[in-house]
Amino acid sequence: MKALIARKVGMTSTISENGVVSPVTLLSVQDNTVTQIKSINVDGYSAIQIGTETNKKPNKPQVNQFKTSKVSPKVVREFRVDSSDELSVGDTLSFDTFEVGDVVDVTGTSKGKGFAGTIKRHNFHRGRKTHGGRSYRRVGSIGSMFPQKVFKGKKMAGRMGHDRVTIKNLKVSVIDKDLGVIGISGAVPGPNKSVVIVRGVK
Repeated sequence: MKALIARKVGMTSTISENGVVSPVTLLSVQDNTVTQIKSINVDGYSAIQIGTETNKKPNKPQVNQFKTSKVSPKVVREFRVDSSDELSVGDTLSFDTFEVGDVVDVTGTSKGKGFAGTIKRHNFHRGRKTHGGRSYRRVGSIGSMFPQKVFKGKKMAGRMGHDRVTIKNLKVSVIDKDLGVIGISGAVPGPNKSVVIVRGVK
């Protein structure tokens, strides 16, 4: 299984031998520990639970949950797998999981923009400001007389951003074990210091 939990540090750029400048997102990676292995016979599906960082004040359920792995992680994520025979509870995943040139999918939570109108949120067109037009940035019609309700999924004003976003087919361009950083070519969703998941593409 090629997957890691990381934190977004920020963006920089690299210059190739040909002089081409490429954007790179830096991700800080600490050792990931396998905290639980779920099987079809016991849990109904096959998955591996991984944790990273350290929770200094875990509650009692967390202490009992992570007792077998002998760690108390702060961030825990679960990955569906076809087979978990290669790993066991307590194993550590680190930089050796990926190599420069690997193709990965990166999942994170996008930046929250707060409450936004339809023009900013859904790219609606602005109403005319001449010839008596008074509807500049209004939503417009949201339904007809029948069936006298607003259909679910109607594009309207509301909370924008803070969604789970996956960017696919990015490449690992930098691996610095001394600094504990992995560089991913291109942009990665989420603000700095946010948790992201890096998965290898089969």
